[in-house]
This record gives sequence, C-alpha cells and structure tokens, in this order.
Amino acid sequence: MIENPSQKVKEISDQEGIENSIIEENTSETPKEENLSYNAKDIPSADSSSSRRNSDLDTAGFTQEEFASLLGKYDYNFKPGDLVKGTVFALEPKGAMIDIGAKTAAFMPMQEVSINRVEGLSDVLQPSESREFFIMSEENEDGQLALSIRRIEYQRAWERVRQLQKEDATIYSEVFATNRGGALVRVEGLRGFIPGSHISAKKIKEDLEGEYLPLKFLEVDEERNRLVLSHRRALVEKKMNRLEVGEVVIGSVKGIKPYGAFIDIGGVSGLLHISEISHEHIETPHNVLNVNDQMKVMIIDLDSERGRISLSTKALEPEPGDMLTDPQKVFNKAEEMAAKYKQMLLEQTDENEEQPTEITENV
Repeated sequence: MIENPSQKVKEISDQEGIENSIIEENTSETPKEENLSYNAKDIPSADSSSSRRNSDLDTAGFTQEEFASLLGKYDYNFKPGDLVKGTVFALEPKGAMIDIGAKTAAFMPMQEVSINRVEGLSDVLQPSESREFFIMSEENEDGQLALSIRRIEYQRAWERVRQLQKEDATIYSEVFATNRGGALVRVEGLRGFIPGSHISAKKIKEDLEGEYLPLKFLEVDEERNRLVLSHRRALVEKKMNRLEVGEVVIGSVKGIKPYGAFIDIGGVSGLLHISEISHEHIETPHNVLNVNDQMKVMIIDLDSERGRISLSTKALEPEPGDMLTDPQKVFNKAEEMAAKYKQMLLEQTDENEEQPTEITENV
C-alpha cells in the first residue's frame, strides 16, 4: 500500500528549527512591509531523503523515481497571500509542521503563531487540529512553504478596528507601557498609541500602567501601521452627554497658555480662549487668571468629533470689562447672564427657521 506524503513526513527526525526572532508588533513608527526573513536552510525539511526508509516504495508496484515523477505532474498552485486549510501534525521547538496537501509539509515559524504574545505553540495549536493558514512565501529549494496564523489575525484585526472607528465606538483597553510621548495599549492584538495630550486622568501618566481606559479612535491607518487613540475624547463624549451649550459650570484653572486657559470641569478640560475671557482686550490670560483659581464658566460649544469643549466668561459679563475689574460680580450673576444667552440662541434659531419660509413666499 502506498503511503501518502503526509504519512511519510511524520517519520521525519527532528532537525534544528529556525532561529528565534522577536515577534514584530505594529507601532506608529513601523512601516507596513514587515521583515519576514528567516534562514531557509534552518527550516526542518519534511521530505529529507536521509529520514526516509529505502524500502518505503519497494512494494508499491513502481519505483521511487516514478512516484516522484507522478507527484511532480500535479499543480498545487499555492501562492503567497493565499489562505489554505491545513492540519497540524507536529509541534517542533521552533515551529509547527502543517499538512496542507502539498508535496512537502509546510512549516510555520514560532513567531508567526499569533498576533499576541504566547509562551509556546501549544497555547494556540494542538496536534491534528485543522484550521486556516496564510502562505507567506514561495516554496524554498526543498519545495516547502512557510505559513502564518499571525498574518490572518493581523488582517482581521485591522478590519475590526476600521469597523469600530466607522461606528465611532468607545472601547476599553489596558495601558501596558508609557513613554515620554504618551501611553501604549493593545486593541484587537494591535499596538495602539495614546498621545500625552489625549490622556485625561487624575493620575500621572507613569502610574497608568495596568489601568483600563475608555478610548475613542483618532487615526486608523493600516498602510502606515498607525493606530492612534484618545482617552480625553472618550471622557469628553461621556461628559458631553450630560452637558449643553449655554450651561454654567464650575471649573478650576489647570493651565494657562498665551492663547487661553484650560479649565477642568469635572474631570475633562475645556478651553477658555483669550478672546472669550472679556469684552475688553487682554494682552495675556496671566493678567486675569491664576492656576488653581475656582471660577464659573459658560459652555459655548461642544465638539464631540474632536473632543473639545469651548468655554466663555465674556458671555457672563453684566458689563463689558467686568472680568478685569470685578470677576466676583461676573460669577454672582453667571446664571442670570446665561439665561439671557440661551434666550438669544433660541431667538436666533427661530429666525433661521422662519427665513426659508419667507423666501419661498416671495418667490
């Protein structure tokens, strides 16, 4: 009885596997074309003549040369980038031997077993397990293909995060590292980056490791391997659901810049632009405000797309310039002035709705 190729490769002696390599993770600096090189001579051959008994085909009715010629007539047509169904039949120290129905068993290097970090092949694969594999390269000189599971997971992970971005979903992810620029998280197995300017937390950045943060997507770019997220935008959106334009809130000055001041209003920051501090001209916000000042501000814009809250004290001034001469008067009358501001907005809305009707009647 003729043994099929899969049965013969099971008798292969252990050979030295490919060299260990560090699993490449997607980073904002890594180009899309990843280094998939490995030393082909180190791949364990699944059809080594030294591991095959000379008597294997003695009773087959034709010679080994005739059998090899017969196999050579088949066009398996396996191409890099294809997905194939395969069965695991051997777990080697440096990779797995996979039967995909080709003349020679395929090999999957250890670093291609998963997009996530794993301790060993057995964390993902079991002997006799059947599943899909990604073909990474052309056949080598021994007719052997290199396979990957990681590539399949990688492609599907990008598809998933693109869909999440399209849905403008809020996700939760654990911070596994921080650096000078921000924090690192994993989303669907992909490495994501949160810029420092988009981290909104009472804890200092270095203490965020191990914390699960709500996040929104800022950039999903598979071509450039860039996955950028915002913690601030997720918090602002949550906060925005309870806020409205024209509302007066109490905040604390957290930072002052030449263009304005950042006011903390319940865990999220809003910008009090220099032009919104007073009706009177101001050279610098430092002349009016100090860090840690407690003050009342009015919300004049909520931009959920960019995660921004715009604030004003100018709209709360009973008289132009009161923020410079008597800020306490401004805060005391804040709710009264805010009510007038809301009424003004309502009247403007009514005028805009009536305008198209008037134009139609004139036509």
